[in-house]
Amino acid sequence: MINKQILKRINDGFVKAFVTYRLLEDGDKVLVGLSGGKDSLCLLELLAKRAAIAHPRFEVEAIHVRMENISYETSDEYLRKFCDELGVPLHVVTTSFDASTDTRKHPCFLCSWNRRKQMFQLAQQLGFNKIALGHHQDDLLHTSLMNLFYQGRFGTMPARLKMRKMPITIIRPLCMVAEADISRYAEIRGYEKQIKCCPYDKVTHRTEIRQLFEQAEQMNGELRYSLWNALVRDGKLIEE
Repeated sequence: MINKQILKRINDGFVKAFVTYRLLEDGDKVLVGLSGGKDSLCLLELLAKRAAIAHPRFEVEAIHVRMENISYETSDEYLRKFCDELGVPLHVVTTSFDASTDTRKHPCFLCSWNRRKQMFQLAQQLGFNKIALGHHQDDLLHTSLMNLFYQGRFGTMPARLKMRKMPITIIRPLCMVAEADISRYAEIRGYEKQIKCCPYDKVTHRTEIRQLFEQAEQMNGELRYSLWNALVRDGKLIEE
């Protein structure tokens, strides 16, 4: 019963997101950023299964970007097997960055920027019009608090963002799915865990905000819903 409830919540959130924000349309070619973590694995599985349904008709492929100087231990063999079982082609790209070239930016920003750069390049080369990222509802809530605390404004990552300089739209189909449900689903499905070896993983504002959010949720179990409602205006997210 618990498993069915979790599956229903995830699927309901996924479907509600792509209907509310028009994330998927006929003829889309979607490239999924597959890090190997639970969020991207869940996202790829949901999109692959949705692509098998008649409407809307869209194609799905995945990209896994390896960073030479940041060790995230994810098995290429496991990712290829995971993708093969879903009938999804996988592209593996290797790149790197030098944190000493721009000391104004945190290494996490530089790593993320370089990963995105590889995704954008492949998407344009192969004619994808959408890139799907595995950010879940908790990520969006944490981002809103980071913007409030450190930027003095209230807003979050958009569920759908059309790029200005290229014919690509970023979508976040898990934006209405709670991380706790994804974690439980990963256990149910037996996802292979990604081993994080990044030296910068525990020294970011996002980590601090995540801890603060968890503490606040203990005081108010409805915090998630209150904050989400505050982020939605006229049916749309207040974007950063």
